[in-house]
Amino acid sequence: MTKLLEWLFGVSVLGGVWASVTFDLFDLKLPQTYREVAWPMPLYLLVSFGCYSLATVGYRVATFNDCDEAAKELQEQIKEAKEDLRKKGLKM
Repeated sequence: MTKLLEWLFGVSVLGGVWASVTFDLFDLKLPQTYREVAWPMPLYLLVSFGCYSLATVGYRVATFNDCDEAAKELQEQIKEAKEDLRKKGLKM
C-alpha cells in the first residue's frame, strides 16, 4: 500500500466518523453538545496541520547546515567565470 492510499484511507475513516457523529447517521442518540463540537472539527484539524507544517519548516530553516566548503568552491567558480568573461571582452 502506498503512502497516498494510507493517507486517503485515514482521511476517509475520519470523514466517515465525523459524518456519522455530525449528522447522526446511525441514530446513536448522542447529546447535542457532541454534534456541536464535532461540526467544526475539520477546520480545527486543518488549522492544526497548518501550524505543525509552519513550525516544521521554521525549525528546518533554523537548523539548516552551512556548507563552508561548497560556498568556497562556488566563490572560486564565480571568480573563474568572471575572469573568463573578461578575457572574452565583457566589461563588468
